[in-house]
This record gives sequence, structure tokens and C-alpha cells, in this order.
Amino acid sequence: MKNGFLPVSRQDMMDRGIEQLDFVYIIGDAYVDHPSFGHAVISRVLEAHGYRVGIISQPDWKDENSITILGKPRLAFLISAGNMDSMVNHYFVSKKRRSTDAYTPGGAVGKRPDYAAVVYGNLLRRKYKDVPVIIGGIEASLRRLAHYDYWSNSLKRSILLDSQADLISYGMGERSIVEIAEALDGGISVKDITFIPGTVYKTRVLSGITGWKEKSCNAVFLPSYEEMKENSQKYAESFGIQYKNTDPFTARILAEAYPDGTFVVQNPPQKPLTMSEMDQVYELHYMRTYHPSYEEMGGVPAIAEVKFSLVSNRGCFGGCSFCALTFHQGRIVQVRSHESILREAKEMTKDPDFKGYIHDVGGPTANFRHPACAKQLKSGVCPDKQCLFPSPCKNINADHQDYVNLLRKLRALKGVKKVFIRSGIRFDYLLADKSDAFLKELAEHHVSGQLKVAPEHISDAVLEKMGKPRRAVYEQFVKKYEKINASLGKKQYLVPYLMSSHPGASLKEAVELAEYLRDFGYMPEQVQDFYPTPSTLSTVMYYTGIDPRDGSKVYVCKNPHEKNMQRALIQYRDPKNYKLVREALIKAGREDLIGFDKKCLIKPYGNDREKFHKSAGQTVSKNSKKKKTIRNRHAKKHKETVK
Repeated sequence: MKNGFLPVSRQDMMDRGIEQLDFVYIIGDAYVDHPSFGHAVISRVLEAHGYRVGIISQPDWKDENSITILGKPRLAFLISAGNMDSMVNHYFVSKKRRSTDAYTPGGAVGKRPDYAAVVYGNLLRRKYKDVPVIIGGIEASLRRLAHYDYWSNSLKRSILLDSQADLISYGMGERSIVEIAEALDGGISVKDITFIPGTVYKTRVLSGITGWKEKSCNAVFLPSYEEMKENSQKYAESFGIQYKNTDPFTARILAEAYPDGTFVVQNPPQKPLTMSEMDQVYELHYMRTYHPSYEEMGGVPAIAEVKFSLVSNRGCFGGCSFCALTFHQGRIVQVRSHESILREAKEMTKDPDFKGYIHDVGGPTANFRHPACAKQLKSGVCPDKQCLFPSPCKNINADHQDYVNLLRKLRALKGVKKVFIRSGIRFDYLLADKSDAFLKELAEHHVSGQLKVAPEHISDAVLEKMGKPRRAVYEQFVKKYEKINASLGKKQYLVPYLMSSHPGASLKEAVELAEYLRDFGYMPEQVQDFYPTPSTLSTVMYYTGIDPRDGSKVYVCKNPHEKNMQRALIQYRDPKNYKLVREALIKAGREDLIGFDKKCLIKPYGNDREKFHKSAGQTVSKNSKKKKTIRNRHAKKHKETVK
């Protein structure tokens, strides 16, 4: 039954004539059979290669029998915590619990445990001691080696050890999961599967590390877990090495030692998919929605964001420090063909819920439709240089023509009214293009009043730590965007995404950002506090106070009150933030921004008002004070009368 959902119960297995599944996939999300969900991609890829896969979604981790409902698999159990790290899914940056979960039926919370991959792995080990366990997905990928965990404020071991799994399939995983399946199916013990790119395994002997017996060992030994626990600088050093070994063409094997004699070994990443392979992955037999058993619970909210969106690419050479894409999808951009995307769009228009609007055509970065330069698909990315930071590489191929042609074809489809672009637009890459064709078409056809962009900050010192282009580049983009809109006779605005408290940002830089917003005439409704998630450069800076790229020291804001002040400065016009803004300005030595001048952020109030008048050579008359006292008395009397 290729066109149905995969088995989720014994009855489903019986209906399909299956006595035993090859793989049982335990997932922390609801079962959504759509290519935007990792579990759907991996399970359908395995199915396409002839393997029988069943899904256990959000099992009750307090009940061991919840993972036995499909029986013992022939080859292995697979585990994914879900489309997000379970801790990010559960908690705000303030560590307060979220009230909804978009990946659970009805948006309900509490359906998966904290550190879900670890909990599921240990649950399986208690019940099935002899069945191979392979973990994958975002949570496993970004915790594959020792990592700083923000929620416990500690350096955690590789998730491979804490989950008691046998292997990690990291990254997107389509190639590695098939190779793992073929090895297990061929009778190779899971303990001997040490040779597959895109995997992490454990061994107790140096000879167990692939390549160790060769005359020149290809393995790089990272600082040991104990060394990193004792000295955070060692962790920064380790991450710096990892960061330079994320490319499938140039990466070396990485080995990390633990006190009990175990080595956790990371093989180089899997090779990027070709266009043909990308097409195959996205055109498998997905049902493109959530399992019907969730209908009574209100469905799965996360489907709304992707149901009428099209994935055109994966991978990102943007290199933002706070993003983990380098560690998960890699820096080499991989794309689908126009034909594949158009076929999917045509099917989309037949959906009874389709109203004529394609919500997105993109990926991690919408306007990346090919590798940054010609050499990347043959030789890989440069280990010591970024493609766009601190400025675009002279070899970069900044050309949007392919993306423009794709968008034109989609706009021309019968039943399509408008095609939006909601994925991020990398404006420095856009400016590097000698042609304005894409920016013109973007403004004319793909923006509805507002274009969201992500400068993140405007202090060059902070932007350098973020791996983002300098302020002048953003200002150049703003002018160009406004000029093109004017030529089209349109009034469309930019909505900048901004981040507070990123490593390198003190109150000084926060005030600088507030002044920029004052001059720009914009106050954001939402501000994102920096969130230290596993396996990003920024998180290493947050934990160690060191930039792993060059070993330099970095200022880190960890005090919750200062974080509140930085955020309040970005929204200084909000009356609720007055006290925090005032305190921040005084602490930053910027009391010149408290006053009645148009350059001031806030007006004086109370004692500040009197100080201001005195410094201006003015006085507050006794008569004025008397009137104020009388008003206060009347207000007090009125309050008592109401009571």
C-alpha cells in the first residue's frame, strides 16, 4: 500500500500482510507524512529501497510497553526527537515552559520528554538489549559530540553515550541510513559499522577507528571530555576543529576520548545529493499531511506552515554564527529541478484547501539556488574562509537568474494567484549580483507590503561575532530596496529581525541599536533574545567567552536583568519598558538620551524631570509644585471613595 500511511499499529501491519517490520521508527513529533518532516523523509527513503518501516509516534516514556506495540524489528530501531531539539521545543530562552507544541496533535504539551532521544534510547535498551538502535534528526545531529547544554548549564557527553544507542546518523541522513540498512541486512554487526560517512560510532580500542591501521592515520583527536570539562578553552578549541571538518570532501575523522576508555568517533559527512537525487527524495509517496487519527484532536498545527510551501534547496553558505546549519545540512547548496518543483506545485493546486497562494519557495536561505562557487561540488568548501563573511568571496557566483526563472514559472501556473517568499533573503548575496532583476521581481511580485529581512544588529562589533555583514551593507540594501519600490510606484516596507544579548553585545551596543531604530523610525513588535542551542559558534562563545575562530575573548551577557535591559532598549517606545530603558541608559553613561530633544529615547519623569530642568537652567515653580500636591490629594481621595 505505497499510497497509504506507514503502519502505526499491529492492525496496520496485518492489513499489509506484514509479520515483522525491518525498522521501527520512534519519533517525538506527531506522525506527519510530509517531506518537511525528517521522519517522513527517512521512512519513505527506506521504503523506496524495499524496507518495511513502522512508526511509533510520541510513546508514553513512563510505560515501557508503549514501544512494543509494533513488535521487535528485524534490523533496528530508529529514533528521532522530532523536527526540533526537544529542549528548544519545550522552553523559551528564559527557560520558562512553552504553552503549546506545534508538532503535537491539537498543539498539546507534555507528549514527549525532555532530552527525548536520550529517554527513548534508554527505554529501548531496558526492553530490547540486543536490537541495534540508531538515532538521528536535529537533536542527535547537533549533540553528536560533547556539547554545551544551556538548559542544564553543563557540558554534556556525546548523545551516543547518554542514549545508549549504537550509531548516530547525522545530517540529513538519506545516504547514510540506506548504507546502514544495507549493512545490517547483509549481516554486518552494528558494532562493526564504522565506515559509513555521516555516522558517529563508539569504540574502546584505537584500532577500531577507521584508518588507524593506515600508515598515516586520517583521524584527528579532539581534546578529551575530561579536559573540556576542566577547561572551557579546550571546548572552544575542540569546536574550532569540528567547524573546519564539516565538509564531506575535506573533513577528517574526529575522535573524542572519554574516561572509561571509550572513543566517540565521527566520520566525515555524507556527500551532497545531486539534483536528480533531491528530486527523488521530494517526490516519494508522501501523503503530505498528518495521520488521520489526529483529526479529532484538531490536527497538527505545524502542517499549516508547510502545506502550501515548496522546498527548492538545502544547505547554506551564509555562515551565521548562531545557526547550526553548517553542522546539519552543510555549506554546499543542493537544489531540486524546476520540473520537480513545478510537479509538486501543480499537485498542490488540486488540494481543496488551496486558495491560490504558495506560501514559500526556498529553504534555509531562499535566494541560494546553486553552490557558492564552481569548485565546491568537486573540492568542497574552504575550511578557513567563509563565502560571504566578512565580505563576499571574489569567486562567489552571485546569480539569481535560475531562481527568477523558477518563480516566473510558478506564477504562471493555473490556479496560482501569488507566490510568496518567506524563507530568509540573504541581502549581501543579493547585492553581490550585478543584475537587479531578482530584487525588482521580488518587490513587484513576491512581497505583500512588507519584506522581512534579518540584519540581526547594527553594531559592527556584534555583527562580526554573528558572522553577519556590516551595517553599511544593510543600509546599502535599504536604499536599493526603497529606490526599486519607488520606481514601481509601490510603498513597501522592510521589517528587520533583531537579536538582543548575542555574545559581543553589551549595553553600549544595545544603545547603539536603539539609536538606529530611533533614526529609522521603527520599533519592532518582537525581539529575539539570543538562544544558546547546541553546536553553534555563538553558543560556544556564550559558554566559554572565547571566539573559537581565533581564540579571542568575547563579552557575554548572562545576567537576566541586563538581558531584559538590552531587549527593552530595542523596544524603548513601549511604556512598559520605561524603567528598564532609563536604568540601562544611566548604566551605559548615556543620560544624554533622556530628555525632550528629538534625539532622546525617553523623556524625563519624576526626579529626572526636575534634574533636567535644573541642568537646563530652568526651575519648577512652587506654584507648580503646589498644584501637583493638590492633584495628588484629589486622586487619593477619589481612590478611597471608589473603594
